[in-house]
Amino acid sequence: MNTELLEALTILEKEKNISKDTMMDAIENSLISACKNHFGTSDNIKVIMDRETCDYAVYAEKEVVEEVMDSAIEISLEDAEKLDSSLHLGDIAQIPVESKSFGRIATQNAKNLILQKIREEERKVVFDQYFEKEKDIVTGIVQRYVGKNISINLGRADAMLTENEQVKGEHFNPTDRIKLYIVEVKNTPKGPKILVSRTHPELVKRLFEAEVAEVKDGTVEIKSIAREAGSRTKMAVWSNDPNVDPVGACVGLNGARVNAVVNELRGEKIDIINWDENPALLIENALSPAKVISVMADPDEKSASVIVPDYQLSLAIGKEGQNARLAARLTGYKIDIKSETQAIESGELPADYMEQMAMMDEDGYVGEYEEEYKESEGEEAPEIEFVEE
Repeated sequence: MNTELLEALTILEKEKNISKDTMMDAIENSLISACKNHFGTSDNIKVIMDRETCDYAVYAEKEVVEEVMDSAIEISLEDAEKLDSSLHLGDIAQIPVESKSFGRIATQNAKNLILQKIREEERKVVFDQYFEKEKDIVTGIVQRYVGKNISINLGRADAMLTENEQVKGEHFNPTDRIKLYIVEVKNTPKGPKILVSRTHPELVKRLFEAEVAEVKDGTVEIKSIAREAGSRTKMAVWSNDPNVDPVGACVGLNGARVNAVVNELRGEKIDIINWDENPALLIENALSPAKVISVMADPDEKSASVIVPDYQLSLAIGKEGQNARLAARLTGYKIDIKSETQAIESGELPADYMEQMAMMDEDGYVGEYEEEYKESEGEEAPEIEFVEE
């Protein structure tokens, strides 16, 4: 048993996750390559290696002839009989090859071939490991700043967090542990190139999957996410179980679950809303925390007209238009927001709408004019509804 070689291959398998069979194949190829460098050909070289004991033998197959024209592939009958008396002219003799007889160059080439195979397999193992994590999150350790980029150690590989994938205002110190979203893993001659991000919307989704068991097992679905990294994220959720509140599940007791995600995102605000198949209701939810009077949604044009109370207009639009912008991304609709006054001026609401609303009681009736409205509008008093065109 070749104990030293077996131990070396066992250590390689444990430390670098390179299988013994792969390395034994590399050793066989290196021996064949050494024979080619030493003898000038390897066509007649056979390597036999025991996969259990790592014992190996190298043979050169030579034809038995009367007169040797090429010593690399032929052997005289006299020499053949010395090895095996049963050999005759035309037979193939297996001549043992001693690796000790190889020259320095042949030995060096064989060594380089094995080392090259080890490097290739190591890169392949690392690539496969991180390729499986593509579109998922990993924990990395900040190493150093390289210009405006950040070098991150992911364990068996390094990644570069580029300036474009960093959240503005975030600053990290060496040895800080941070969560990263793996956007793509590329295989290159120098090893895997891992593209990571802190700004990708899917980072928020994966963080909730890690924190919320209902999201991980599929009970609660994250239908859509709109994010402005470092500032605010809007997320629409849906429950496949009528007994499970999707928003409550994501928020957690006393906000524990959502706060864990917010802390990882360094204080980024997160709005969690209920998803609805009705685009009008979805748009109303998406504009939260602003209150909405009516939504006219056109699914064909993917556009919607929204009317909000005058005092809610700035809240619905948000700072620098952020709330409306995120709502539009979340729903996929182009949203036009108007105040009550603007809607009355444009004819979208009746001219006396403000007066009617001022007199409306808790039941939706207009005080002393209740009977008049009942007669003109039927049994039910007029109410503001969400209409889908």
